Amino acid sequence: MELNLTRPLLFFDIESTGLNIATDGIIELSFVKVIPGQEKPEVKTWKIKPWDYRNHRVIPINPSASEVNGVKDEDLVDCPKFIEVLPEVAQWLSGSDLAGFNSTKFDLPLLAEEIERVRDYCLTRISDPKAHDKAAAMLQCIEGINLHDCKMVDVQNIYHHMEPRNLRAAYRFYCGGKDFENAHTAEADTMATYEVLKAQLDRYQEPSDWQQEVLKNDVDALSRIGGRARNVDFAGRLYLNDDGEPTISFGKHKGRTARDIWENEPSYFSWIENGDFTLDTKQQFARLKKQFQQERKEALNRPATADELAGLASKFNKGKLF
Repeated sequence: MELNLTRPLLFFDIESTGLNIATDGIIELSFVKVIPGQEKPEVKTWKIKPWDYRNHRVIPINPSASEVNGVKDEDLVDCPKFIEVLPEVAQWLSGSDLAGFNSTKFDLPLLAEEIERVRDYCLTRISDPKAHDKAAAMLQCIEGINLHDCKMVDVQNIYHHMEPRNLRAAYRFYCGGKDFENAHTAEADTMATYEVLKAQLDRYQEPSDWQQEVLKNDVDALSRIGGRARNVDFAGRLYLNDDGEPTISFGKHKGRTARDIWENEPSYFSWIENGDFTLDTKQQFARLKKQFQQERKEALNRPATADELAGLASKFNKGKLF
């Protein structure tokens, strides 16, 4: 069925240097614009050099992101920065509503963040006579973009709304297409969950054209599916990063390791202890605090290494008076 539109609907997708909206950048942006009364959609894709405007450097692509999108830093050396394609991006956005898959949670916020980074950069350049005209023109371009006024159709939300991912739906899908009796009683739900897991193991024993992964009949392997194993606390306030370090998942310190916070802002641990967090979260922060304190105590009590002594000698020799 063709879409019933009164305004253009702009489908879009982003590939990025990583998943942190505050610090990562766009490396690929694709638009598919469906226009009322026009048979074929218009398509435009940009490869973009991710740029840190404040520090005047390229934002490196996280290796885990490269594994997913196949893009490496060297692939983008000759590509334009986002600020250079923004005027054309603005033209595509003008007068359109938006659509994407899971775009409400990631693609849309990251696109808005990139636009705001350009705004911030131009505001710092507007006082420079040499850059004034370009900065003013770019700011005028940005003022014409208001993503908050656009309607946003998230196809993933429709998918999850129309095909609920609950136990009854799973039982129908994996166990013969029928509902189970006494749903939402604890015993019936528990037994249905047991039956669904056995059916899942039966279904995913061999790779298929659309599903290459197979399920191992092993509790350790099954427990790692979905990422739960990387959470340090049950609420997910702490997770293990790629180096296995407990890392903050929320707030102003999101992405920083607990060790870094302890060394530079130990009062944060007191804030957690007295804040509105689960007891398990508080317990995990307290455990890490005890671990870091013990490591510091051991470091102070052990003899200095030869390298540390050499470093101290070099430091003091530089500042000697005679």
